[in-house]
Amino acid sequence: MAHPYIPNTKEIREQMLREIGAASIEEFFSDIPERVRLRRKLQLPQGRSELEVKRHVEELLSRNKPFTEIPSFLGGGVWPHYVPSHVRSIVQRSEFLTSYTPYQPEISQGMLQALFEYQSMICELVGLDVANASMYDWASALGEAALMCARVTGRKKFLVPRIISGERFSTLMNYAQGPGLEIRKVNYRRDSGEIDLDHLRRELKQDVAGVYVENPSYLGFIETQVNEIAELAHEVGALFVVGVNPISLGLLKAPGDYGADVVVGEGQPLGNPISFGGPLLGIFACRRDQKILRQMPGRIIGMTTSLDGRTRGYVMTLQTREQHIRRERATSNICSNEALCAVAATVYLATLGPRGLRELAEVCAANARYAMKKLSAIEGLSAPIFSSPHFNEFTLRVENAKITIKEFNKELLARGIQGGKPLMQEFPELGEASLLCVTEIHSKDDIDRLAMAAADIMGVKK
Repeated sequence: MAHPYIPNTKEIREQMLREIGAASIEEFFSDIPERVRLRRKLQLPQGRSELEVKRHVEELLSRNKPFTEIPSFLGGGVWPHYVPSHVRSIVQRSEFLTSYTPYQPEISQGMLQALFEYQSMICELVGLDVANASMYDWASALGEAALMCARVTGRKKFLVPRIISGERFSTLMNYAQGPGLEIRKVNYRRDSGEIDLDHLRRELKQDVAGVYVENPSYLGFIETQVNEIAELAHEVGALFVVGVNPISLGLLKAPGDYGADVVVGEGQPLGNPISFGGPLLGIFACRRDQKILRQMPGRIIGMTTSLDGRTRGYVMTLQTREQHIRRERATSNICSNEALCAVAATVYLATLGPRGLRELAEVCAANARYAMKKLSAIEGLSAPIFSSPHFNEFTLRVENAKITIKEFNKELLARGIQGGKPLMQEFPELGEASLLCVTEIHSKDDIDRLAMAAADIMGVKK
């Protein structure tokens, strides 16, 4: 008997197998390694009525605790920020409510204009000339930047800092595997966490396509040597790529002002909620150089006028580098984009304006500094580990051999606080350490509560 929700009958499946030259489903999946194949039936529960499902979901949702009850200090690439209610209201309008590409400009002028404004704001923010709209996330933007550097320079080596997100590095390695790029890590200074310039000089040869740094870094500290790194990269003809948290640019100098050729980053904090880690928004921008611009991945929205010059219009431009035109010459396999997230970022940035963004960045940095001061005053804790200035994230190390960072976080959770991201697997040389994040969401009371809980765990009376 055919399943009511699966259209392929036994006869249709057999016909499909004949067409592709497979005798059975087993033969069709024979290239999948045995060690990863499931050899048992799925343990699925019995079906339920709509009312039963509704009650079950409501019971599951009731277990969630609001931020005010369990404040979270977890960052590491996705950060909690306040999203004004009108941002979600605007992006839920039917004119915007899609993540798909507006292929028909004559009926998509509103969306195209919003994306053009997004590009303009990103360019102003990062100090470069051209931005796309957009990439999937920071990791995919980094992977595409490495490939673009290789295409522009004709070289096969890409340098990244030793201190980099494991997830971003893994994605980068996947991108590099096909074209055979060599990804090399540059050591860091143990006192400040910043890139070891001597090691960078040794690695920089005529075969290097690009040099990548993050500012602020994955572990929260600010790379103060960016001018020197840019000069070293350009001396050997490599491109300089910078990864950013865009909120930090309310305080820090735009990467384009210190020599960046390409800027990537994560746009999630610009009006997009955390939502269990997605969807995210990849930022990608470059300077106006035809060799670079023509190799840029993703969509670019351009502004034009009618023949008489009286009417302004918006279109997708430079599409010859896209996969939907001249596919065999495509520079990227980026297909759709994060248009709805980009619209949210546009509304958010327009709401804040330059002064609002600066004030937000100041609050994030001040709150993090206050948290570091409170935690470092507790015997048995070090915060931060590195001597460099920090933005809104920092490392915390437990110096007491009687407790691990995993146990420390477990004790925090028992006291109603979500601690930082453990770093033992990524950076075992840092010891029992974690990465904490503080933003404008965290009040003074939240930070004091964290410090009091930490002191209690470490056996220090406050």
